[in-house]
Amino acid sequence: MSMALYRTYRPATLAEVVGQEHVTGPLRRALESDRVHHAYLLSGPRGCGKTSTARILARSLNCEAGPTPDPCGECQSCQDLAPNGPGSIDVIELDAASHGGVDDTRELRERAMFAPATSRYKVYIIDEAHMVTTQGFNALLKLVEEPPEHVRFIFATTEADKVLSTIRSRTHNYTFRLVPSRTLQEHLALVCDREGVKYEPSALALVARAGAGSVRDSLSVLGQVISGSGPEGVTYAEAVLQLGMTDSALLDDVVAALADHDGAALFTVVDRVIEAGHDPRRFVTDLLERFRDLIVLQSIPDAGARGLVEGPDDQLAVESEQAQRFSLAELTRAAEVTSGALTELKGATAPRLHLELMAARLLLPAADTDEVSMRARLDQLERRVAAAPAHAAATSARGTAEVPAPAAEPTADAEEPAPARSKPRRLSDVAPSSGQAAEGAPQAAARAKPPKRPTAGEAPAQAEPPAAASSKQAETGAASSLTVEQIASMWPAVLDALTNYSRVAWMAFSSSRPISLSDGDLAVALPDVGTVKNVKASGHDERLRQAILDVLRFDVRIDVVVAPDRTGPVSAPATSSGTKSAAATSAAAAAEDTPSLDDADVDDTTGVDLVMREFGATQIGEIET
Repeated sequence: MSMALYRTYRPATLAEVVGQEHVTGPLRRALESDRVHHAYLLSGPRGCGKTSTARILARSLNCEAGPTPDPCGECQSCQDLAPNGPGSIDVIELDAASHGGVDDTRELRERAMFAPATSRYKVYIIDEAHMVTTQGFNALLKLVEEPPEHVRFIFATTEADKVLSTIRSRTHNYTFRLVPSRTLQEHLALVCDREGVKYEPSALALVARAGAGSVRDSLSVLGQVISGSGPEGVTYAEAVLQLGMTDSALLDDVVAALADHDGAALFTVVDRVIEAGHDPRRFVTDLLERFRDLIVLQSIPDAGARGLVEGPDDQLAVESEQAQRFSLAELTRAAEVTSGALTELKGATAPRLHLELMAARLLLPAADTDEVSMRARLDQLERRVAAAPAHAAATSARGTAEVPAPAAEPTADAEEPAPARSKPRRLSDVAPSSGQAAEGAPQAAARAKPPKRPTAGEAPAQAEPPAAASSKQAETGAASSLTVEQIASMWPAVLDALTNYSRVAWMAFSSSRPISLSDGDLAVALPDVGTVKNVKASGHDERLRQAILDVLRFDVRIDVVVAPDRTGPVSAPATSSGTKSAAATSAAAAAEDTPSLDDADVDDTTGVDLVMREFGATQIGEIET
């Protein structure tokens, strides 16, 4: 019958204790110099080696060659106190959970007066010492303070603060720590080699993570995985299935979806988690650990080499690339949102809903108004602005075939094709400028009108003051550093900022698009003439200008136009000095579209005829009044 791994590989010497050099080192030096104290308090998390170290210390004290940090292993005392030995009558182990009362401590005090049977010292190992009652500690206090020369006490506990302070003050205290994941992986690999079991390093990383820094728990988990594995040994896939851990591919998909702002991909991952039967809390916990690793890697690129982030080398390389796709504020906010979701999932009756709400908050920094969320939002906007020139350059490098050029304007000498003459164009097809199409907007028309040249005998127009001229030049220079492609990439953020000024203005511009930028004039296309008129009459264009100023830090003049083509993409007109602006082009097209009284195809039918012809209606009679 096989024995549990944590019992088979229990350390026999101080050198074999895993990951507790800060404790074993001082104890070795104390044993070498024969300066062993009469009472010790070993505290720390479970499964880190407290009880094993207490037994090793008792073995080292009673070795015939001792006291020594390296017991001989051959004398009767060493054989009795071996990890799987029968035990010694002079080393008494007590579980304080069942022997912590006053009567138990009184009995212990009476027996401690007798000398050891065969060993040098009578050693009392009191495990779970925090379970001893206050009355029990008080009864034991005098003995611990002034024990007989042949008695040594070793207390072990996971909660040192619950041990009576008067007892703690009379002992040497050593605190055990959780073992680092990399150290645990090395130890687990050594155990697998001794057991003759094949393994994948990534699988051992999962086992170490499940052990949470405890050597005993990690060995217990490893024993479970080994017993359920096939001839291929301990594999990553088998460890994921048995331990219920989250596959790193799922976490990679979550991070990629957040980096790409891909809501569909993120909600698909949530669906995969639920459909596969994963524990939602385990998934969120693993996701929170991933965000922690990315935060560290974003701040310290070589965190893997320093041991600050644990994992296989290939996984660390992937996480390093992921960390560079986010700012520190974005990762911090993502970790805070995930941590909050983990708290809300405790006892939740609708875990899928909580996961989807978490995904929605991760995708939308604007949902929160705290400083970290605002920083995350600003970082996203800055990254989009920085990426816009590269996107524009890539589009230019692919050639102009992707962006249809504006149709050439017909000249007076060119004969218009017969199909084109048979049907007049609609007014919305020619994109009139708001300066000409919108009534009640004389300011826009005046802005688009070129300055009048003085005639002979007429006084020249008064020049602008120097301050106004310099302000206008500064404004034009700031706007000239932007391109229409950059403004288009930031347009959702501009519309989002517009809601702070007017919800109605946001509704009016919700289907708008910037189409050209020339000399500080930004042409913004709307779908129809009615919307253009309403926008100008209500002053929403000025609110849009202020929103652009808030987001892009550039001031432009807004020229609202009708979209040249409501069914296809709007081609951005060239902004060079030799090309007409969108306003000038649309104004010429609007003049060309003016119908004349002698149009050959004017429909003079009545409303009844029109309805019957276009909609297939049937006239059933007229109502007489």
